[in-house]
Formats: sequence, C-alpha cells, structure tokens
Amino acid sequence: MEVGQKFPLTIKRLGINGEGVGFYKRNVVFVKGALPGEEVTVKVSKVQRNFAEAEILKIRKPSKDRQEPLCAIYDECGGCQLQHLSYTGQLKEKRDMVVQALEKYVKPLAETVEVRSTLGMDNPWHYRNKSSFQVRKEGKRVYAGLFTEGTNKLLNINDCAVQHPLTSKITVATRKILQKLNITIYDGKTLDGLVRTIVVRTGIKTGETQVCLVTTRKDLPHKQELIERMLKIDPSIVSITQNINREKTSLIFGDETIVLHGKETIHEELGELAFDLSSRAFFQLNPEQTVHLYDEIKKAANLTGKEKVVDAYCGVGTIGLWLAPHAKEVRGMDVVPESVDDAKKNARNHGFKHARYYTGTAEEWLAKWRKEGFIPDVITVDPPRTGLAPSFIKTVMKIQPKRFVYTSCNPSTFAKDLQELTKIYKVEYIQPVDMFPQTARVEIVAKLTLKNNRDLL
Repeated sequence: MEVGQKFPLTIKRLGINGEGVGFYKRNVVFVKGALPGEEVTVKVSKVQRNFAEAEILKIRKPSKDRQEPLCAIYDECGGCQLQHLSYTGQLKEKRDMVVQALEKYVKPLAETVEVRSTLGMDNPWHYRNKSSFQVRKEGKRVYAGLFTEGTNKLLNINDCAVQHPLTSKITVATRKILQKLNITIYDGKTLDGLVRTIVVRTGIKTGETQVCLVTTRKDLPHKQELIERMLKIDPSIVSITQNINREKTSLIFGDETIVLHGKETIHEELGELAFDLSSRAFFQLNPEQTVHLYDEIKKAANLTGKEKVVDAYCGVGTIGLWLAPHAKEVRGMDVVPESVDDAKKNARNHGFKHARYYTGTAEEWLAKWRKEGFIPDVITVDPPRTGLAPSFIKTVMKIQPKRFVYTSCNPSTFAKDLQELTKIYKVEYIQPVDMFPQTARVEIVAKLTLKNNRDLL
C-alpha cells in the first residue's frame, strides 16, 4: 500500500479509538468514521509497517446503525468518536471491544467466559458534570474550548452535547466577562497573558456549582467586578476559586488554589454517600452511571458482612466506602498522599471506623499485612489505563484472596493482566458499563474467584 492509493473496503469491526477496521490484502486498515458492516471506498493517508490509515471517499453501503451526529462541530472536535453510531449500536460495539481484547490476549478464555451486554444510560447526552476549557484570544474575541484533535488550534465551544448544560452556560458567560473586562488571556506560544483555563463543576444531585479560573499568576485585575459579574451568571454558583499554574505544561492545575468567593468546596452525593469536592479533587465525571458501576462492583464482591476487603488504587476511597456497609473491615491504599487524606476524611465523615487508608503501593502494604497475619477475603482494583503493576499481580498470586474484583477502563490492559491472573482465578463473568456515551471508551467490572476453593462452590 502507498499514500494516495484508493480501493474498496469492507469494515469488520471497531478499533479501540472508535475507528473502523478493515483488511486489504491481509493488511489492517483503520478508517476514521467508518462503521462495522459498511462497504466504503477509501484513500490511504498514512502507511506504517503493520497497518495503514485511510479516509472515507464514499460510503457505498451504510450501516443500519449510522446516524447524523447531534453536535455541529463533531468532526472537528475529536472529543467524541461515536456520535455517528446509534446508541444501541454503541453498546453492542463496546461489548465487542472487550471480546476482541480477550481474543487477542487470552483466546481460550474468550471462547468460554460470559461477557454480558453493556449497561447503558437512559439519556446518553449531557452527562459530564465537569468541563475544563482552555481560553485563548483571537483579535478582540476571547474563546473557550478544546484543541482540535492533533493540532494547536483552539475550537470555540458554546454548547457541548455531552457536557451538563450548566457547565456550558457558565463557561460561555465567563469568557464573555473576561473579554468585557479586558483581562489578559494566556498565549500558548509566547506564554504571556493571565487566564489559561475555565474549569466548571456542578453537583448533579445537590445543584451546587464551582467555577475555577486557572491563571499564570496571583494578581487578578478587576477582581471584585469579575466576581460580582460571575455570581450573576447562575444562582447555583457557590464557590469561585483561582488556581495558579505558572508552568509550560499540558497539566491543567498548579499547586496553589485561592478561594475568591464562597466555599472552598462544593457538596455532591453519590447514592448514600456524600462528598466535599475542592477544585483539584478527582471525582467521577458521570455520577449517574457511577452508581451503576459501583453497584456492579458490590455485586461481584458478594459481601456478607464478614469479609476483610482491600481497595487497591483507592483514590479518594469511593469504592471502598461503597462496600464498607457490607464488610467487616476495609483497607485502602494509594500512592498520592492527598487522595489518601481525602479517603480518610470521607471515611470519617460517613462514620466508617472500620475503613482505614494508607499511603504507598498496594504490593508493599499487602506484603506487610501478610506478615502481620492480615489476609483479605476480597481485593477490588480500579487501576489507571496502564493496568496492574506486574509486582502487584505477583503479590496477589501469593496472597490469593477468595475474590478479586477487577474494574478497568482499558480492555487491552485488562485482558493482558488476565494472562497471569487466570492461572489461579476463574473469571465468572465480565460486565461492560458505558461510563462515557458517544466516545470509544468502555468500563469493565470482572468477577474473579479463586480456583478449587470450596468456599466458592
């Protein structure tokens, strides 16, 4: 194959980034925007050793699941990858992504394990409770939005189809106030200017909203007038903060946050649990679907009130606290000290005296506890996209808890990790959950039980 070559192609499946996958003379071809079952004519845009990328010239036979994207800037933005696929089709293909990963890394398991239908949302739009939009200036106009995929060009976004409408409304109004007050805007090339990012988070259950302006320095001109105008945008705004990020970095936040008005945190609820969220605190972006995800983890953990549970990669402790009412004891750990502090605070706030949290790696603490005679009955994990550390898997294989609940946001690393884990564990089932409709991402909850264990028969 060579760049510019044109040929017909039948799309067999979706890739992990939501692109169509076809085969031409035994070569893999990725086609952005193409759907499984479609017959298309394509033009090769890039050739690599093991694959090629191509663009659609003509759709000769469209999928019955193809639809018009809701978003007017869908093709430019790149934030969503599947708006052109019906929601029923999205749920089906996300399950298939899990099956594909199993077939690639643990083929024998792929043929026997139960992969359930993807749990979707009743309304798969406007679900994100937080937006972080970069701010730039062109001429006299201030823009706020996302960078077009693979470029440094900022795409101004007035209304995002997956964002909660309030976050869009507040972001647009805030950028207009910045423009009106002539407050300087960050320039990504010269690194001059003040305001870099507008971050808005709203409590879906409580209706409290926080706005954070990320700036390059502390000094904020027209501060009082800025605050007064922002408070008039919407009555839900109970917290306005300023975060200082002086570095040339793609990271949004710096280390210092100042409260400009109102509370330092907003209050949010997740099922029976409640959380106070500061500007930099991590919290699930789709709270409605998070409840379903955590309920699936609870089902897989199968607790009776007698079990010792370890919540590895615990973050601010949400999963462990979700399980705490049904466990004898919960221990969690994380390498981020601030997250562990939040987890301890959250456990205290909910009166869970049997939930304790520690700073450090899961393998270090599990090995230490094993020497002290503490062996968990259940371990639950929700690692980053890179999957589980090999040293952690090795430790789990030594300790051998009766049940291992694996939550993953990356089917490929999940399936790779099963290569080792299935030496001593049986995968009872895998439950895909759609946490991010309209995107190519899928979450998984898998229940693993120790092989040849009478307690589990």
